[in-house]
Formats: sequence, C-alpha cells, structure tokens
Amino acid sequence: MISQRAWRNAATRAGAPGGLRFTARQLYYELNRSRQPLYRIGRRPRFTLPPAVSENAFAAALARFGPPPGVVSPAPARSSTAPEPVDLYDYGLPRLLVCQDAEIAAMLRANELHMESACPVYALDDLPLDPRLGTALERGDGTVFVLHDASLAGLAAVAAAREAFPEATPVEPLGLRPAHAAALHLTRRRGEGGIPGAQARLWAPWERDWLARGNTAEVAAVPPARLLRTVHRLVRGFRKVRTVPRLRQLSAVGYLTWPEG
Repeated sequence: MISQRAWRNAATRAGAPGGLRFTARQLYYELNRSRQPLYRIGRRPRFTLPPAVSENAFAAALARFGPPPGVVSPAPARSSTAPEPVDLYDYGLPRLLVCQDAEIAAMLRANELHMESACPVYALDDLPLDPRLGTALERGDGTVFVLHDASLAGLAAVAAAREAFPEATPVEPLGLRPAHAAALHLTRRRGEGGIPGAQARLWAPWERDWLARGNTAEVAAVPPARLLRTVHRLVRGFRKVRTVPRLRQLSAVGYLTWPEG
C-alpha cells in the first residue's frame, strides 16, 4: 500500500529542483528509492537493488491518486500538421539524441534539454527521420547519441539506430551499462536473459553475466535531475576519438561516465 503522503513526497523529490517534469515510470523509481536506504551509500561497493515497490501497488496508487503535477506522457518529437520552417535543415547539426524509451524522450524535451544542449531529441520509434536531418548531421560533422536501458533490448536499440543513419554518421551509445547501474545503485528488473552480442564484447565479464541472468536497469531508474545533468554533460562534452583504436572501441560500446557530475 502506498499512502497519499508518500505519493506526494515522491512527486516532490522527482520534480526537484525547480519543478522538473518527469514520467510516471520515474515516479515509480522515486518511490522505490524512498524505501531503499542502501541507495544512499557511496558508489563503492557497486550493486543494483531489487524493487521495493511492486508494479501492482504502483498501478493501484496511480489509479487512486492520479498522475501528480509534472508528469509527462509520450509525444512525437515532430508534428505532422505543423509546417517546418524552410531553413530548419539548412545548417550543420553537431549532435542528435535518440532515446530507446519514448517517455524519456518526451521528458527530456519537456525539460528543454534539446534547447540547453542544442541537441534535437527523438525516440527510437521516430526513426527513420527526415533525410534532411541526416544531411544536416553530415554537414555539421555531427554525432548521433543513443540513450538506452541496460538490457538486451537496449543493445538492440543501439543497433537499430546505427541502421537508421548513414554509415558515415557516427552513432555513439551513452548507456546505460550494467556498470553505470551498479555505480548508481539503481533498481533492477527481471527481463529476458540471453548472451549479449558483439556490442558488449568490451564490457567487463560481470556485466555480460549480469545481463545473461536476465537483469535489466532502465534509464527511468536514474533520478530525473541526475539524468538531465548527465545527458547534457555527455552530449556537450563528447569529443570524437579518431586516432587511438582502443579508445574508439570503448566509445563504441558506451564507455562513458554516468556517476560523476
């Protein structure tokens, strides 16, 4: 049973600071954090946590109390009815973000990450994009970033994004990786087990084993403020690695830092 007070408090924390927008899924994970004291310890040792709130209990509370102010729902990144400005694609585009989760894409746009980071935000379901965006990326020597869950489906999302853009356009996974989830003590879920493919070949062995056992961690499990701060830092601070093969390989499998910042 989730009390109305716990519901309101979780919504307040999810929206802090300054009234951030968040998804219902992020609210679910905020409720989990309120019941997981181990979440607050330091980054070492690294571990993920089992759910402290059942999906059924959350669904019942959502039906009873309704979505709190600030909750966003998926919305397309583009409108089929509004005309595009004629010069929208006339400039070089340095970066573009694709999110596996349409709700996370909507949340990032609702908090104006696309404006703050000068980075259009789309969901995987929005692909393929207007070919003119690909031209703008090429003109701007741009990079496509993929924000995905620590899961087999997340790895598949990266592969799908790579197929949706020209081969000459770099596609870089931001994570999550199991290592990020463990450092942040995220709530894990049970998913489909299986052997990770070639994209995970440079991960630590325990990360591949973690996925193979059917563990997953969602981007939505990252606190909203941290998610916004981290994604902004990663897409704005990314530098292409052109000369060192090992660094190129690490970048290609999502060897980017989440816990800092």
